[in-house]
Amino acid sequence: MKVFNYEEVKAKDAEGGAFHVTVRWLITKNMGANNFVMRLFEIEPGGYSPLHTHSWEHEVFILEGEGVVFDGEKSTPFASNNVVFVPPDERHQFKNTGMKTLKFLCFIPNIKD
Repeated sequence: MKVFNYEEVKAKDAEGGAFHVTVRWLITKNMGANNFVMRLFEIEPGGYSPLHTHSWEHEVFILEGEGVVFDGEKSTPFASNNVVFVPPDERHQFKNTGMKTLKFLCFIPNIKD
């Protein structure tokens, strides 16, 4: 078992075309989590993740802020305390449409594309 403050995990710039996005890899295989990974994303106002697809699903819990999830054609709004499910192979992009930092937890299977 392990208990720690999330701020102990270094925030890294997200890659792949993200704009004003950082990610903290909170729980990983290196800690003994063989099935799932937990990440904390922080997106500054006006920031966004890349529009992309992959073979695994996302389970997302919005902690703070507001934004939209964009599928390439339609934007669906969300706010704090909302939950977002992105099925495998579905195009998606998270955008911060608010005036403060958007923070969300993202859970994915512990696999590589």
